[in-house]
Amino acid sequence: MDVTNKTRKPLSVPLPGGKKLHLGPGKTAKITPKAAAFPPLAKLVEDGELELFGGGAKSGGGPSDGNAGGVGNAGRRGSGGIRHVGDR
Repeated sequence: MDVTNKTRKPLSVPLPGGKKLHLGPGKTAKITPKAAAFPPLAKLVEDGELELFGGGAKSGGGPSDGNAGGVGNAGRRGSGGIRHVGDR
């Protein structure tokens, strides 16, 4: 879920757990659905200072491009030992 600052001033957006999101003018950030339901944030949306979008649920079934997770280590086997480098 994304949130966009629609004002011309930086905003300090309250989030659950006492956290704050500092959002510059016209900037967008990702937040959780739990944060979107937080009453102080909802008030900023009602006042027109923030815009929420992308509230759809993620599709199940894993990645859509067919790649499996852990692609960065594909084909590598670690020896489990210590790697020695340099003059020793």
